[in-house]
Amino acid sequence: MPTAAASPAFLAAYDAVLDLWPAGTTTSDVVTDYGPTRLLSHGPEDAPPVLLLPGGGATATGWYAMAAALGRSHRVHAVDLVGEPGRSTPAPGRPIRTVDDLTAWLHALLDGLRLDSAALVGHSYGAWIALHHALRAPERVDRLVLLDPTNCFTGFRPGYLLRALPTLLRSTPARTAAFLLWETGGAELDPRWLRLLALAAEFPGARPVTGPRPRRADLVGLKPPTLLLLAEHSRAHDSARVAVRVRSTVPHLEMATLAGATHHTLPAGAPPETYEHVRRFFEDHT
Repeated sequence: MPTAAASPAFLAAYDAVLDLWPAGTTTSDVVTDYGPTRLLSHGPEDAPPVLLLPGGGATATGWYAMAAALGRSHRVHAVDLVGEPGRSTPAPGRPIRTVDDLTAWLHALLDGLRLDSAALVGHSYGAWIALHHALRAPERVDRLVLLDPTNCFTGFRPGYLLRALPTLLRSTPARTAAFLLWETGGAELDPRWLRLLALAAEFPGARPVTGPRPRRADLVGLKPPTLLLLAEHSRAHDSARVAVRVRSTVPHLEMATLAGATHHTLPAGAPPETYEHVRRFFEDHT
């Protein structure tokens, strides 16, 4: 069911990116107390499950390359976050406002899929959600992949926030497109995906859940096997500083840097080695 507030242009752009998904992809809605959640699913139904969580302002559709890479050996489910752009429909009077709500929503999502647990892969804000879920409900997270996560180990670069300010004050497709052009350094990315990201600026969603970074004491006790993939040229944060903080805080966490990547070239424009990192990590922690 389409989100009632979504414009025809947004839905057409959404479907254009959905066409980039591999053959055999299915769509479904999982009912939760926070509203029906749209999933894009690909891969053998009896294969190990992977849940893909997009960044803020993005949709499930941007994971098409990851789904193609992982779908040979895993059952991949990409999620439209409730309250964010996409085809998930927030329940009236039941907004997601806290980390507890996010945890309850993910529990309901896994229950709806009849899964005791799954691997979680998140980008940016989606990685922040995935990390908090792994810390609060480790028994439901088999493995964790954090793709250039924001506000997990360090804060944002001040320059990034300054550049983002116009889109935060009044988000428009033109402002979003200009911001993405700046952050990605004009990288060649699929124009259909970029158009969808720009049109998402007009999507009347809810304010995303925000909160403090996970405490050092909690990170030290992170239980699921975790892979951190940092974008070499991310303007969202200082990747080198993130790496130093992680080595001193969570030394058992696996880490790699994606050469040439920026924060917003991910996930659709991720370099090919991204998928090899994830596949190898999953094989090592089966």
